[in-house]
Amino acid sequence: MARNYRAAMPKVRSVFLSDIHLGTRACQADRLLDFLREHPAEHTFLIGDIVDFWAMSRSICWTSAQNTVVQKLLRRARHGDDRVVFIPGNHDEALRDYCGIVFGDIEVADEVIHETADGRRFLLIHGDVFDQVTRHHRWVAVLGDQAYGLLVRLNLWLSWGRRKLGIAGYWSLASYAKRKVKTALNFIFDFEESAVRHARERGLDGVICGHIHWATMREIGGLTYINCGDWVDSCTAIVEHFDGRLELVAWGMRSLIPALATPVAEHAEA
Repeated sequence: MARNYRAAMPKVRSVFLSDIHLGTRACQADRLLDFLREHPAEHTFLIGDIVDFWAMSRSICWTSAQNTVVQKLLRRARHGDDRVVFIPGNHDEALRDYCGIVFGDIEVADEVIHETADGRRFLLIHGDVFDQVTRHHRWVAVLGDQAYGLLVRLNLWLSWGRRKLGIAGYWSLASYAKRKVKTALNFIFDFEESAVRHARERGLDGVICGHIHWATMREIGGLTYINCGDWVDSCTAIVEHFDGRLELVAWGMRSLIPALATPVAEHAEA
């Protein structure tokens, strides 16, 4: 009994995850399970696009590992001292009708104000509200989602080929496309600035979001902008330590992957 209790003791104060996209072939549930096992936490925040209803309307891929992810989150919520909050995104927007309700001890909320151990207050929100394409041109967003999914699937074959050739390290085709396409970069930075402006108007210290699959932590105009990334390509998460320090974790990578770097020079040219 004592050994099980010790194993369940929180390793970090909070875990922030977004864009898991359960129900799709691209979801890297096995890596997420490894991350969750290594990061028991007092607070687990699921910040949108956890289940991909958009993709599941076309075809469903639900593996045993994805099912285990759901079961593990439910067990974490049932643990008396642990809190699990689910903030729906645009891919699981149908669940926004249930904000304010608790399912299986998991709270469903449209947004959350989280106070870190060192007293900073962050807005937790998926972020599609800052995306003008998703808000006003849904068909473009759906088309872009399908194109992104294709890049991720191609990346699986590319990674297999690199391993066969003995090429070390991880290289993401989707992330490469984002860094090289100027309109994508402009969109990313407009998104970040909109998110920070919203947090500033509400008197907060920063924002933690997802949506754009671009993991980063940086200061913008004196506020902290944090994006969790995703679990279809980069496999990234944010953790809060017990002193309030926030850290971006690229799970299973020996070093920061390219998507985590902010292309400052390209932004300056935009």
